[in-house]
Amino acid sequence: MTDEELIVAFALVRLDNPGLDLEEIAALVIRRLGDEAMLQFASHTLAVRDELRGTLFAAAVDHVLRVVLTMRGERD
Repeated sequence: MTDEELIVAFALVRLDNPGLDLEEIAALVIRRLGDEAMLQFASHTLAVRDELRGTLFAAAVDHVLRVVLTMRGERD
């Protein structure tokens, strides 16, 4: 899944759940995309940090948040 596709998936989940914070939305994205995506995203976190600081699920959520915050850019 490309970063752009991940952003679209994140945006769709956020539209369905406007009251949730970013981490909760990222967790829902991982749950909706399934185990294969969770493993893929966790491996990206491992590649970037050279370690896993928690479960595969937490590492996958971390990757989703990192992509979303990077795409959002700096805020004024």
